[in-house]
Amino acid sequence: QEQLIESGGGWVQPGESLRLSCAASRRIYATYAMGWFRQAPGKDREFVAAISWSGSSTNFANSVKGRFAFDRDNTKNTVFLQMNSLEPEDSAVYFCVAGNTIWSLTRNDVDVWGQGIQVTVSS
Repeated sequence: QEQLIESGGGWVQPGESLRLSCAASRRIYATYAMGWFRQAPGKDREFVAAISWSGSSTNFANSVKGRFAFDRDNTKNTVFLQMNSLEPEDSAVYFCVAGNTIWSLTRNDVDVWGQGIQVTVSS
């Protein structure tokens, strides 16, 4: 069974940064779009961001556009989500995901889910 392994979550104060990592199998990393969803307590799970398998295309939710960015390490089959200028509203469990394209992920059409990792932004 394919797995996505998240790391890098934690607690930060408003305005600070965090970098989430998602390690995938070589097959997923080389052929699937990857991205992130999040779910805050009492709210629906929502799309955050996605990157194509080649890294050439990305899509971000309006709420994070300009603050979040992707990076990739091809030697480790790992995608990173750099989260800057974090706000309390960004607090949630973040899920790494993989799917056919960045647009299918945007439509919540996900093939593989990670376990989730907590991000808390508070003073």
